[in-house]
Amino acid sequence: MDAAIDVLVEQGFDGMTVDAVAARARAGKATMHRRWPSKVVLALEAVARLEAADVDLDALPDTGSFRGDITGLIRPKALEDGQRRLRIKGALVTMTARKPRLATAAAEVSTGPWVRANRVLIERALDRGEFPREHVDVAVLSEVVPQLCSARACLRLLPITPEYLLSVIDGVLIPALHGSAPGR
Repeated sequence: MDAAIDVLVEQGFDGMTVDAVAARARAGKATMHRRWPSKVVLALEAVARLEAADVDLDALPDTGSFRGDITGLIRPKALEDGQRRLRIKGALVTMTARKPRLATAAAEVSTGPWVRANRVLIERALDRGEFPREHVDVAVLSEVVPQLCSARACLRLLPITPEYLLSVIDGVLIPALHGSAPGR
């Protein structure tokens, strides 16, 4: 998977081939093609593993407050890898532009682990009574930070900094959790 990510970063989706990944990984071409019949399958699996490695649902922060929990997900190591991630997400955008039917799968791969983590943190906060449950759309609000980060990285080609994440958390997500009733 490391070889697939490296080739994806260096060549982009268009330049990536299963054979190039096999060469980088020093693996047999036939073995690679049996395991990953196309570069689409290989690229999606590589990115999925990369994203899943960043989010351990069994080890999410539990500080006693939603803000403490969600800001606890901001880790310097993940932010240091930001430039590399920008290029990987750019490769996914290229892939979905050429193969629109893969857009949902690519979105799940690139933001799914973070959406699931946010859902757990939001549900935990609701259970503690931090926000009014009756007006919170957990499914929608769990996507806010990951989708805004994805748009910033892929469309605007800007880094995802701690300051940016805090501004989204404090300026968008937390206010929405406090008063996300329809019509507000």
